[in-house]
Amino acid sequence: MATVPITARLKLFYFSHLSKPATDRTIYRAIGRYRVRKILELGIGVGQRAVRMIRVAGLLNPIRQVHFVGMDLFESGPGASGPSIPLKAAYRLLHGTGARVQLVPGDPIDSLAQTANALRQVDLLIFTSRLDPTRLDRAWFYVPRLLHEQSQVYVENRLPDGGISLKRVAPQEIRNLAAVAACARRRAA
Repeated sequence: MATVPITARLKLFYFSHLSKPATDRTIYRAIGRYRVRKILELGIGVGQRAVRMIRVAGLLNPIRQVHFVGMDLFESGPGASGPSIPLKAAYRLLHGTGARVQLVPGDPIDSLAQTANALRQVDLLIFTSRLDPTRLDRAWFYVPRLLHEQSQVYVENRLPDGGISLKRVAPQEIRNLAAVAACARRRAA
């Protein structure tokens, strides 16, 4: 394992312990701990956290090895909660980091269902609070095929006071949620 230069360690410390919003620090620590290279974010909003995640991953890996996949309604979403960025602007913003960027426009849950078999070996998966919580259960059916043994999965939840909480989803919980989603699919068929 290559040593990380002191400037990169200082930047990693800043992102992991001092950056705002504080909820995102958990994600940056996970990127540092697991040397994340492939990130999938469902609901990228205005893209600022995506840029920071790519930068943090680029501190530990060659930037061309960092792969970011973002699924969002972008500007077309009447159902989008919160501000969003147009697709072209998001591509310019994220491509400017030097990482490999793949943006999938459309409803993130539907996009995940359509691309899950092609998106293998995701190191970090984030379900943002921008997603429709009533449809989130459907997504768990596809999640296990995206992951490997060290993958980290986080779900954001909007709190009653307007804040955001972030929860890591353990592998056993992912398997349980996927099994429930599979049963629901069979009943619907």
